[in-house]
Amino acid sequence: MDLPPHSRLFGASLGFLAGYVDTLGFIALFGLFTAHVTGNFVLIGAALADPSRVSILLKFLAFPAFVIGVAVTRLMVLAIDRRGGASLVPALVLQWALLAAFMVVGCLAEPIGKDVSDMAMIAGLLGTAAMGVHSATSRLLLAHLAPTSMMTGNVTQIVLDTVDVLRGAADATTTARCVKTLWPLVAFAVGAIAAAFAYLSFGFVALAVPLIVLGVVILVQRSVRPALPAA
Repeated sequence: MDLPPHSRLFGASLGFLAGYVDTLGFIALFGLFTAHVTGNFVLIGAALADPSRVSILLKFLAFPAFVIGVAVTRLMVLAIDRRGGASLVPALVLQWALLAAFMVVGCLAEPIGKDVSDMAMIAGLLGTAAMGVHSATSRLLLAHLAPTSMMTGNVTQIVLDTVDVLRGAADATTTARCVKTLWPLVAFAVGAIAAAFAYLSFGFVALAVPLIVLGVVILVQRSVRPALPAA
């Protein structure tokens, strides 16, 4: 398993990316959650109860798209691991490619109207698949980091640790855990706010920001990855 030494950088960067992409997808594509994919079930329930709402087909298809992203990542990591290779960079590159496709197809779908066009549908599914890769990569290869896409667990842990600090039961482990969970949470919030303003100003081109962030993460990981022994 690849364990990048820049854990705080990785946690904050990936948290920012998830908040950014999730918010942009929500604003641009009829309330679609790309990272918090289970949130789409809430919107599906609301739409079923109120038929006047926008088509829910995209939200139905988002779940299998997310699952495919997770499954492809799992199979790719297993294949690379069997050959003794390092799988983190390829997984991040796959996510980058899907996010780039999300941006390109989203640009082609503009302007987004009241109805879900075919191009808008494809864009949403590419974004959801990208975040499926993100989630699987975090779980499989970056398990030492705090979650970077689902912030509920981070908030819960921070509150628990804060209570321990206030009652005088904290130790060095508590402090380290707080730092680990706090940075992705803050970065996620910053990413969500930034995405809202960026999309309203630039449309789908605003996805260039997470692409740059992820590109930097890939370059950092490539630079610190130990060289493989010569054959």
